[in-house]
Amino acid sequence: MRKRYTLATAAVTAATAGLLAAVTAAPAQAAEYTSDLRIKGVQYDAPGRDDNRCSGGNTKNEYLTIKNYSRKTTVNLKGYVVKDATGNKYTFTANHYLEPGDFVSLRGGRGTDSDAGNVAYRQNCNFIWNNDKDTINLFKPSGARADVHAYSKSANDRDGNGYITFHG
Repeated sequence: MRKRYTLATAAVTAATAGLLAAVTAAPAQAAEYTSDLRIKGVQYDAPGRDDNRCSGGNTKNEYLTIKNYSRKTTVNLKGYVVKDATGNKYTFTANHYLEPGDFVSLRGGRGTDSDAGNVAYRQNCNFIWNNDKDTINLFKPSGARADVHAYSKSANDRDGNGYITFHG
């Protein structure tokens, strides 16, 4: 009896370890989260030469599009956090409602947020996304991850226009 129990325990332990290894080895961009809000795409490289001056620069041309993929739920972005691989982050501090199927473009630079114009500004003239590769995280107000995508210019931007689509 004892020998069978030991063998069964060893088999379960090996199977559990193999499953754990398979789960932890999965790439971050392959994960799907149960969130109505997802990252639709990113203009990670603003057209033209990078210029982060608040006046006359092109940080407004770098943007992240977040879409509400729900068919019936309106989502308030207040408290959601967008973060890159190195910890640069933006928190939606004001109410910004996305109706089902609606989207918002989170742009660099300074400007006036607008529900009607589907735009929010980071109020920061520095670029957030790297032009070669980065990871984009979207967190719910609870701190749970809503969506994540890693990209690299060489692997994901075949036409070289600086824009990558993640969810259609």
